[in-house]
Amino acid sequence: MGQPVTVIERPSSRPGVVRFEINRSLTGMGHEYYDGPPPATRNRPPDELARRLFDSAHIDGMHINSNVITLDMSKGADTAGLRQIIEDLFIHYGPGVPVPTAEDVAGA
Repeated sequence: MGQPVTVIERPSSRPGVVRFEINRSLTGMGHEYYDGPPPATRNRPPDELARRLFDSAHIDGMHINSNVITLDMSKGADTAGLRQIIEDLFIHYGPGVPVPTAEDVAGA
């Protein structure tokens, strides 16, 4: 359940930098830069995406401007698996996770 994010990977003219363009805005008109995972007290979608991407150990930094995600790749790292992390940002129930029914929600 949830909606996958459509992701297009674009090369950059700078070595070690990769851009991903997505079909929704994560920051509105603002910019966000991360040089490491944000603290747990920050829980907006760009913060969660930063945590997930830094957990991959493929990136050293990340900048988000609206729907463009620019990644500073770690030395020797490739982009394998990063697109999937971005696509799954708004997926709440993956395979094997039961989706609550209307009765489950009404009983809570």
